[in-house]
Amino acid sequence: MPTFSAHDGTELAYHELGDGDGRPVVCLPGGPMQDSAYLGDLGGLAAHRGLVLLDLRGTGRSAVPGDSSSYRCDRLVDDVEALREHLGLDTLDLLAHSGGTNLAALYAARHPKRIARLALITPSVQAFGITITADDRQEAARLREGEPWFPEAFAALEEIVAGRGTADSFGAIAPFWYGRWDAAAQAHRAAEDGRRNGEAAAVYGSDGAFDPAATRAAFADFPAPVLLIAGEVDLNSPPGAIAELAEVFPRAELVVQPGAGHFPWLDDPELFVAGAASFLA
Repeated sequence: MPTFSAHDGTELAYHELGDGDGRPVVCLPGGPMQDSAYLGDLGGLAAHRGLVLLDLRGTGRSAVPGDSSSYRCDRLVDDVEALREHLGLDTLDLLAHSGGTNLAALYAARHPKRIARLALITPSVQAFGITITADDRQEAARLREGEPWFPEAFAALEEIVAGRGTADSFGAIAPFWYGRWDAAAQAHRAAEDGRRNGEAAAVYGSDGAFDPAATRAAFADFPAPVLLIAGEVDLNSPPGAIAELAEVFPRAELVVQPGAGHFPWLDDPELFVAGAASFLA
């Protein structure tokens, strides 16, 4: 497995998938601080473009840093830049999922001329200061009302938004993350256990990581095209919030994938890949 050295000497690993010819798409996982393995080949996107999946420090095959404060999102920007330098790329086609989109945004804000295309998949909006309310999440959840698992899952969601969530509550809402709670979704969910670095996740968005006003201002004249893919039934990143995020970028394209949850490449791989591959072509 290929590795490279971050600027502070931490050894970081990445996975190469698909066609290695031409410039790869650099992919940042969510979680935050989740092993990139859960991304798979992004529904078959690797058949269209080579993918480089970064294991963020302290996750997957990457080393644990000596300084745990380096898990903070704004400090991880240097790791993405070190990867670009290691790959010998002048510019990046950068794709990020969920919590990893905050890192992609901070990287693009700091290094705008290094971005050729930016794809944000069911993005987190934390770096931009956009608010997603409990009502927003419950409204998205109610779109699943006819499904057999809904009563138990919705009751657990109500406990969570009321501040009374337990580990069992968070486990019970798992079906909401997927457009279909079928065997494939359940297997994907089960495989995620143990892949997230909880200590790193606690630091990732800690005080000082984000300056929403500065980040928004940095994108006022951002030159690169931006694709935002939202899942129609995603309660983590509801389409309304992603539409608000799209307004930040001068050259944004918003796609709401029908029937998709938080992992649109699993819910409808063909539709997801068609849109992502076209944008990244």
